[in-house]
Amino acid sequence: MDRFKVVLLEISDKLSPEQLEKLKFLCGGIIGKKKSADITSGIQLFECLIERTEIGPNNTELLRKLLSDIGQHVLLEKIDGYEGQASSTDFPDEAELGKIDCATYLIVEQLGRKWLQYGRKLGIAESKLEGIQEKHPRNLEEQVRELFKEWKKARKAEAKVDELIRALRACDLNYTADLVEIKLQNANLS
Repeated sequence: MDRFKVVLLEISDKLSPEQLEKLKFLCGGIIGKKKSADITSGIQLFECLIERTEIGPNNTELLRKLLSDIGQHVLLEKIDGYEGQASSTDFPDEAELGKIDCATYLIVEQLGRKWLQYGRKLGIAESKLEGIQEKHPRNLEEQVRELFKEWKKARKAEAKVDELIRALRACDLNYTADLVEIKLQNANLS
């Protein structure tokens, strides 16, 4: 069974008629006014968005934005759960994961308010960055941790610590990049 469709079904079941109307309004430019009038359930709306390749198992960005726009942050957690159930082959090998964890720990301590700029340099979508801000509005450290979680999820097996260091340098955070390199060398992880 397709896990993505199971998640869409769960989301659809939780939508009130008013929330469905809001979603249809937000999707008006994508699905058209006539088609929008025919839609009576969340499932029908999601099927229409899948047909137009606006959403899919590996493309939840629009769905995240829509749910965020109507204030359904609880339903965003269902998408997080779905995306978090990636297979173990989707992650870097143990050695690279050790380097990433070591770098992540240090960067979380050092990054501060430049985390948004850093997230953009890592290629994280603006809507995901906004979602992170909304999820942890007053906790800078948790925002940065969530940023790394999103980055690892997006990059999967291609996630490399060198990419983290390059992004730090691109943000003129050379001191932090140097600290990461030194910590990796001291831990014999480089």
